Order: sequence, then structure tokens, then C-alpha cells
Amino acid sequence: MTTIAGVPEVTDEDFAAEVIGSDLPVLVEFTADWCPPCRQMAPVLGAVAEEEGDRLRVVQLNVDRNPLTTNAYKVLSMPTFMVFRGGEPVKSMVGSRPKRRLLEELADVV
Repeated sequence: MTTIAGVPEVTDEDFAAEVIGSDLPVLVEFTADWCPPCRQMAPVLGAVAEEEGDRLRVVQLNVDRNPLTTNAYKVLSMPTFMVFRGGEPVKSMVGSRPKRRLLEELADVV
């Protein structure tokens, strides 16, 4: 599995196993190589993954290389963050944000 700034990248092929089938809640960043705010979020996601790794899994999905999952969840803007728990999306957030705000927004779903 490829990693970006220490955050694993999932694909259309392994999304069900890695995200839907996860025992932990999963934060998925829908990202793109051409998206500057997405690149700004890489170190933030790496820090969140490191700090919250026992309670939350963090992964990235490249929208250009994985259109099936992107379309299935109707993702139109990058970065879009979705939290999956028990195989279902339970929260969605759009746009870059500082780590503190991201952690605050995740508090009710982790």
C-alpha cells in the first residue's frame, strides 16, 4: 500500500476491505495531486494519524485514480473528509483546516 506523508492510500479495489471493513473508525481524505489545499493537509493528516492511531485510522483516496469510490460517495470538492464507522459514512467535511479544528470536528465520531 502506498503512503503519502505517512498516511496510507486506498484505492477502488481495496476500499471495502480497508475502510468499510475496518474495526476502527476511518477518516478518508478524498484528494488529488493537482489540489494545493490537499497537499497542505498531508502533514496535518500525518500528525492526526500518529496521535489518534489507537482510536482512528486515517487514509487517503486519490479521486483521479479511483473514480468508482469518488462517484459512489458523490465527492465533488477536494479535499473532502469522510469518517466511516461501522461501514457507513457518519460525517463529511469539505476544505482544508488546521489540525486543532479537525480534531474538534472528529471528537463526536471517534
